Amino acid sequence: MNEMLMKLCEINGASGDESKIRDFIRKNITADDAFTDNLGNLIVFKKGKKTPKNKIMFAAHMDEVGLMITYADSDGFLRFGAVGGINPEVLLGRGFKLESGAYAVCATKAIHQQSSDERKRIPEIGELYLDIGASSREEAEQKAPLGSYAYFDADFFEFGDGFLKGKAIDDRAGCLIMMNMINGQPEYDAWYAFTVQEEIGTRGAAAAAFTVVPDIAFVLETTTACDIARVSGDKKVCELGKGAVVSYMDNGTLYDRGLYSLAMKTANENNIPVQTKTLIAGGNDSRAIHVSRSGVRTCAISVPCRYLHSPSCVIKTSDFDAVSALAEKMLSAAADI
Repeated sequence: MNEMLMKLCEINGASGDESKIRDFIRKNITADDAFTDNLGNLIVFKKGKKTPKNKIMFAAHMDEVGLMITYADSDGFLRFGAVGGINPEVLLGRGFKLESGAYAVCATKAIHQQSSDERKRIPEIGELYLDIGASSREEAEQKAPLGSYAYFDADFFEFGDGFLKGKAIDDRAGCLIMMNMINGQPEYDAWYAFTVQEEIGTRGAAAAAFTVVPDIAFVLETTTACDIARVSGDKKVCELGKGAVVSYMDNGTLYDRGLYSLAMKTANENNIPVQTKTLIAGGNDSRAIHVSRSGVRTCAISVPCRYLHSPSCVIKTSDFDAVSALAEKMLSAAADI
């Protein structure tokens, strides 16, 4: 699992630039039917041992957060905008790899040139720049054309007791779980949507759900875990090492209560570690899927993840395994409800 997840995470693919990750996934699955829609979603059908009463779809997004080059000044420094929700704190001093293959460093005004007020606050994205070692606008735009992407240049590694660190684990973890299901021997027929543009408004999921027209959808995601230093109680939201996260509500979706209860019951009956969120926060592709056409019964099952939308997303392998196990069990549990 670790090796394949590393390969998925190291492929760059921000919202609108998912072709490389989509091609990799397509080459590494064995499906009965697969096609790419006009928006870029990879939609897959896998025949199981039985045909369910309900049409079931699993979904995970391929895209990651990144930067888009918007301007090059006369000295060769680049301005950029965020593609997806990125806290400027995680950008300063980081290395980036541009779409062209060039490397860059993200920086801002030196501290000894900042006013006392500037030193007390985090700079906004508009105050940051990428240094690619260029000396002119022409050189900069040759290496980084306007509208091209920049990605975190980050190592993937294992540490501690089963912890994994890397960029884009949100949501390459969900993609890998679906790939494993497709390449396995599923009990029931199902559709699988590898979606695009989740990070900029769940746009791919809206198109995918409209095409597939599922009765039931399971969104396989990562979700913010705040079980870190100086955070306690409900502010932790969820915790690494405590299993799959099944959501009852977030900022985009009020989840199907029957599926929520069924997921919790199925996990407990099969000794799969499971937890829920202790705060109503975040959102995912469920936001678009559950209101598609005449409505879709929707459930989100997530891997808890620290430091989302940064070059250092952190998950635990035992939680990944729990989500994988629960997703497979839910395919059978929801087949005929």
